[in-house]
Amino acid sequence: MTDGRVSTMAAGLIGSEILKIAADIRARVAQGEQICNLTVGDFSPAEFRIPEYLEREIGVALAAGETNYPPADGMLPLRQAVAAFLQRWLGLEYPLESVLITAGSRPGIYSVFTAIVDPGDVVVYPVPSWNNNHYIHMSGARGVPVVCHAENAFLPTRALLEDAVRGARLLALNSPLNPCGTAFTAEALGEICDLVLEENARRGPDERPLYVMYDQVYWMLTFGDTQHVNPVSLRPAMRDYTIFVDGISKSFAATGVRVGWTVGPADVTGRMASILGHVGAWAPRAEQIATARLLDATDEIRAYHKEMFRGVEDRLDALYDGIEALAGQGFPVHAITPMGAIYLSARFALHGWKTPAGQVLQTNEQIRQYLLESAGLAVVHFQAFGFQEESGWFRLSVGATSVAEIQPMLVRLTSALQALTPP
Repeated sequence: MTDGRVSTMAAGLIGSEILKIAADIRARVAQGEQICNLTVGDFSPAEFRIPEYLEREIGVALAAGETNYPPADGMLPLRQAVAAFLQRWLGLEYPLESVLITAGSRPGIYSVFTAIVDPGDVVVYPVPSWNNNHYIHMSGARGVPVVCHAENAFLPTRALLEDAVRGARLLALNSPLNPCGTAFTAEALGEICDLVLEENARRGPDERPLYVMYDQVYWMLTFGDTQHVNPVSLRPAMRDYTIFVDGISKSFAATGVRVGWTVGPADVTGRMASILGHVGAWAPRAEQIATARLLDATDEIRAYHKEMFRGVEDRLDALYDGIEALAGQGFPVHAITPMGAIYLSARFALHGWKTPAGQVLQTNEQIRQYLLESAGLAVVHFQAFGFQEESGWFRLSVGATSVAEIQPMLVRLTSALQALTPP
């Protein structure tokens, strides 16, 4: 219901649960509480700065007067640099007409929905996942969530999607996955691509195709033996149906610089450019020029990533090793081996355990509150990502913390778990 002061869409749009939790944590920290903040998927500049090369080139571009409107589809040097970057690093070849520059990845996602999806169209998306439900609401689409579980690293499979994609307009995929820090294998993603191709081949000439939005903004952040894979490299025929969403926000710790891009069929990205032109969701001109120079600077990228990746991996490993050590002591906790992004999936299966205050923990939210109050550990439960099961799964994000903060938190976590009474 709406009181008439705002639209039905605006009235029904809910705020980010993650940001609500993060605001509470900031208030607590401001009051002097000792908290290891693993909530927001962002980077603290105190821990991870943007590349010095990028920082310098932004200043150069500003000094050169690059302060007026950019073209609606992006500055030509950046579109050229993105096309060359994709070819150099992923072997993907796209014409400039397929490349659209956006103010970070979010406007790219929004424009995919608004350019492809009509009200009532079906959008299929896995849960847990980031924000798909909100974009579905804003576009008036009909969301079909597909629940994924730990045995498949919380990623969808062909078997899970088989029925859901029938008649659907868009399939939203993300790898490496926010919130889980897991990534598709070539086999699993290839099978999903086959399903999409079969579905499109089944449709008549007057039926609209099923598209895949492939959010790969974390693709450079992979660890161990994990290799990033994408639909078009695995199945070239997917080129007609795949729209990539990407940017510098995550792989270069540049969340506030606001430069992203989408790449896909030119007839679709052209319409997306028109939409964003009216919205005004352009990346700043100077930052576009600087990003173009960064993407062409392969040696600088490799040097930056060598240091950055070590920092992210050290933090993820410290959390993973600490939680698994607690599991070895008999506590009902578990973590999934980090594969990519800046996230760790951790399970605190504490339902039915009693706190020293006599409270029996029954929900993920109660567990979250207990971890915060008793261990100074701030995390986000998977309900914030559409996963409704009360099974104790949480996202731990490492971009704004340090190993020096993680280690004493693990000591506090041990004490907090020891203080509980099992059922």
